[in-house]
Amino acid sequence: MEQSPSLEDCLKLLQGERDEQRLAGLLLVTKFCSREDHASIRRVYDAVGVRFLDRLLRTGMGKGTVRGDQGHNQDAYLQLSVTVLAAFCRIPEIASSKDMVSKIPLVLEIMPKESASSFLEECYEFLLLVSTSCEDGVASLYESGGVNVLASQMSTLRSGCHTMELALRLAQLILSKMSRESINNEYPLELSKMVAAVAREFALLHNALKFEALHLLSAILSSEHSSPVHEALRLMSDNMWSTYIRVGIVAILQNRVAPAEKLQALILAESSISIIGEQWLIGPMTISHGQEPQDPIPADRCLLLVSESARVEIAVLLNELAYLKYEASKDTSCTAENILSKQQNLAIAFSLVEKIIKLISNISGGEGSSISESTFIKVISGIDETIGVVLEYIQDAKDHGQNKGDDLLASVRIIGSYLAETPTACEEKVKGLLSYMLTIEGEGESSPFYAICFLFPMLCQITMKVEGCKILASSGGYRAVVECLIKLIGPHDHLVEDKGGIFLACDTVMNLLLKREQIRIRLDEPIFVHLLKALAHWTEVTSDPTVLLMAGSICSLIFDATSEAALLSHPNFELGALNSLNQLILRSLAVGGQGMSDDAKALEDLYQIVAAGYSRWADRFPHIKNFVERELIVFGK
Repeated sequence: MEQSPSLEDCLKLLQGERDEQRLAGLLLVTKFCSREDHASIRRVYDAVGVRFLDRLLRTGMGKGTVRGDQGHNQDAYLQLSVTVLAAFCRIPEIASSKDMVSKIPLVLEIMPKESASSFLEECYEFLLLVSTSCEDGVASLYESGGVNVLASQMSTLRSGCHTMELALRLAQLILSKMSRESINNEYPLELSKMVAAVAREFALLHNALKFEALHLLSAILSSEHSSPVHEALRLMSDNMWSTYIRVGIVAILQNRVAPAEKLQALILAESSISIIGEQWLIGPMTISHGQEPQDPIPADRCLLLVSESARVEIAVLLNELAYLKYEASKDTSCTAENILSKQQNLAIAFSLVEKIIKLISNISGGEGSSISESTFIKVISGIDETIGVVLEYIQDAKDHGQNKGDDLLASVRIIGSYLAETPTACEEKVKGLLSYMLTIEGEGESSPFYAICFLFPMLCQITMKVEGCKILASSGGYRAVVECLIKLIGPHDHLVEDKGGIFLACDTVMNLLLKREQIRIRLDEPIFVHLLKALAHWTEVTSDPTVLLMAGSICSLIFDATSEAALLSHPNFELGALNSLNQLILRSLAVGGQGMSDDAKALEDLYQIVAAGYSRWADRFPHIKNFVERELIVFGK
C-alpha cells in the first residue's frame, strides 16, 4: 500500500469542518507518519491549524471542549495533543513559533499530574525541542517553573530511561542559558534535590548518559554562585548523594576516558570536598542494597585516584603553560584564552592537592584513618613529585623574569601548604627560590601580598632557627615580610579570611628581631618606622591581650635598636605616633601586670619581652617613660 494516498486522506480529514474528522485525522497520522518525514509533518501541521491544537490540549487538561466530546475522553485527548505537539516540534521552524512557546506553561502544568503516564516522555521531548529552538523557549521554561518540575520528577524517573536523558538535557539547557546566580539564589533547595537524583544516575549508569550526569553535576556545584546549593546539600538528612558522586568519580578516573572527562571528574571532586570536607575522599564505595560484592572497592580508592589524577593533570598543565607563556606566539587572542583556561584548570588541581595535604596532615596528627599503608605511601610520594614539578615551574618563571600571574600565585600557595607541614622538604630548592617567591604577585595585585601570606606558616617555622633568619636577611626578604605585616594590620589593612595569618606574620617578624644581632639586619630602616605606626593603629581599639602583648613585644624589640630622638627626626614619624605608642606600651605592661588567668599565662613570654625591653630602653625614650610611670602611679601599679 502506498503512503501518499493515506496521507492525502488524513489531510482531508484534518481540513474537515467537524472536530470529529480532525480527531480521526490526527489519530491516523500518529499511525503512519514517520518521525523523520518532516515534509509530511509540516503538511499535517498546516492542515490541522494551531487553534484546534490549542483547544485539544486545553480539553485534555479539562479547560475547554472539542465539539462532540462528552467528557469521557479527556485523558485520550491529552495524550493525543501532547504526542502530536512533540511530533510537530521536530521541525525547528514550528518549535520556535510563538504558538509552541506559549504552550510551555501548559505542558509544565500537566507533568506533575501525569508523572506515571506513558506520554510523559513526549512532554519532556516537547519542552526540549521548543526550548532549544529559541531563546524565548528556554526563558519561558525557566519562568514557568521548569526547575521545580524537573527537581520534583527526576528522582521518580527510571534510571537510564530516555525520559531521564531528556530531563538532564533540559536542566543543562537552563543552566547554560539563564543567569547562574539567579538560579542558585532562587532555587537552592530544588537544585539540591536535582543533585541527589542526578548523582544516582552518575553512579549507576555505564553509558554515555553517565557523562551527561557528570557535566550537569559539575555545572550545578562548581559555579562561583553555588554557595546556596552547597548549604542546602549540607542540610539534607540523606547524604547518599555524596556516596553516589564518589562512586561515579572513581568509575571515571579508573577507566580509559577522554582527558576532558577526567578533568570534569576532578572539578566535581573539588566541589564535593568543598561541601563535605576532606574526609569525603575516604568513604564507602558500595551502593547496592543487596549482597556485598565479592571484591569490594577499598574506602581509600577515591583518595588514591584523585591524588594520582591531580598529579598527572598538574604536570601536564604546567608543561603546557610554560610552553604557551615562554615559547608560543603571544600575538593571538587564542593563546591568551588558552592560557586562561589552563590556569583555571590548574587552580582546581592545585586545590585538590592542598585538600589532600590537609587530610594527610590530620590523619598523621591522629584523627583516625581508613587509609591503607600502601595508599598512604603512594599519596605522599605523589605529593612530593608534584611539589618538585611546581618548584621547577617557579624556577622557569624566575629564569624568564616573570613574577606576575595567578598561576604563579597558586604555585606559591600549594608550596606554602606543603612546607607548612614539612618545612625542611626540598630545602635547597626552596632556599634558592625563597626571595623570588616573596616577589610574586597575582594578576590583581600591585605589590606582593598573598604570596607572602601563603608562605607565613613555613617562614614562621624556619625563622625559629638562625639559619632560616639568615636566609631572609641575606636576600632582603625580611623587608617583604615586614611590608606584608604592615598591610595586614595598618590603616589600609587587607581583608584576609584567616586572622591567624596575622599572628604567624608577627611571630616571623619577632623571630627575626630576636636574632637581629646574629643576622645583622638594620632596624633604622624606614620600613620599621612604618611598622611601629601600624602596630599602634592595630591596637587602638582592641582589648585582646594576645594582640596587645604581641604588638608590644615587637615594638619593644625595635626600640632596643633606636631612640626617641632618632624616631622623631624621621620625616614620616610624628609626635602623634609616639603618643599612640605610649598607650601601646602602657597597656602591654598593664596586661602583664594583672593577675594572669590560666589562658593568659601562655602570654607570659611576650610580657617578659616587653618588660625586659622597657628596662633596657626606657631612658632613651623619656616621653614614653614619663607617660608610663605617671599612669602606673595614678593606678597604684
